[in-house]
Amino acid sequence: MLIHSAAQLLTIVGTPQRGHALGDLGVIENGALLIEDGLITAVGPSNEMRAIYAEEEMIDASGSVVMPGLVDPHTHVVWAGDRAAEFEMRIQGKTYMEIMQAGGGIVSTVRKTRQATVDDLIFETRPRLRRMFANGTTTAEAKSGYGLDTESEIKTLDAILALDMEGPMELVPTFLGAHAIPPEFKDNTQGYTDLVCEEMLPAVKKWAVGKEQKMILPFVDVFCETGAFTLEQSRQILKTARELGFPLKIHADEFDNLGGVTLAAELGAASADHLVVTSKEDIAAIGASDTVAVSLPCTPFGLAEGEYTPAKDFLDANCILAIATDINPGTAWCESMQFAITLACRYLRLTPAQAIVAATLNAAAAINQADKIGSLEPGKQADLLILNVPDYRHLGYRIGGNLVKTVIKKGQIYPN
Repeated sequence: MLIHSAAQLLTIVGTPQRGHALGDLGVIENGALLIEDGLITAVGPSNEMRAIYAEEEMIDASGSVVMPGLVDPHTHVVWAGDRAAEFEMRIQGKTYMEIMQAGGGIVSTVRKTRQATVDDLIFETRPRLRRMFANGTTTAEAKSGYGLDTESEIKTLDAILALDMEGPMELVPTFLGAHAIPPEFKDNTQGYTDLVCEEMLPAVKKWAVGKEQKMILPFVDVFCETGAFTLEQSRQILKTARELGFPLKIHADEFDNLGGVTLAAELGAASADHLVVTSKEDIAAIGASDTVAVSLPCTPFGLAEGEYTPAKDFLDANCILAIATDINPGTAWCESMQFAITLACRYLRLTPAQAIVAATLNAAAAINQADKIGSLEPGKQADLLILNVPDYRHLGYRIGGNLVKTVIKKGQIYPN
């Protein structure tokens, strides 16, 4: 299949883009690419490609941007129920932590998720994934973290694996048993930390190894934050996970700067995420590492807060910067990476080109998938979008709509 005559073909070739090099789209005007057996096999100008591959099935992309599928590297997309009532409470002046301390927040979703079956979780999550896919997300990370006991966390991972096999969106699983302190450990945070390390992590490894499908170990993540896990507890969980062979992630600096970003860089984590109040010392540490800095602009937007990731500081420090939706039931029920790009342009002050790379190749790096997806170059998986606009800058410029005309996943066509 030859897709040809794209007004702009965004190739974004090469390695993840660091610092102020962010934003190299590798644009080919009047570009074309060849797909065979679900992979990209050739890219180039349309006149040359049409002459060489004249016998191939043709798709005319005239007047359209063709670009890599969007990658969402931080989601909590699997959950049961909703928290619409808490949204109203926040509007009335209650803070995130006040709602959490009153038994709401994450713990509210935990109650509903524990009661749900695997089939319930699949049934509730499937429509969210379909809407994300229609909005251009072709691969997403998906966290557990609303079970907070061994059985419920593995139940959530089972749902993630089933949804990934169902497709068409690919899901990359993350174990986030250390998302919050469950009610039964309310006054014993260290006891729950020990449970995660001594019982849950070995159980998750056994779960992953025991699956019939060939599967790498999921990421292990921890919420390093006041009211959740201290820096030392986060270190204990992540070091235990690393010793068991898990790749690592961390939630850090959403509300308080505890040092989690430097910990992530020290332990070789794939990413550190949120990064709203990160210190200059922590920014320097992640900039000197290959850990990806993942900004979640939908979250402060959803909380109606004024502080966002200081993206310029991260770029000045030569970081690999990515963006994600953080889709979750409490603070950011956002199914559109296009909207995350819009916010990144306005509040992180990224250019559309920078935001697009942050949502594709750099986002793929945040889930250790940059060798497979995130750019349009021979050998990569044929995950791409045909937009109904002729200029990539419409991403970021336009608000609230869906610019995706066609999604192509592993060479299969899904028209909107």
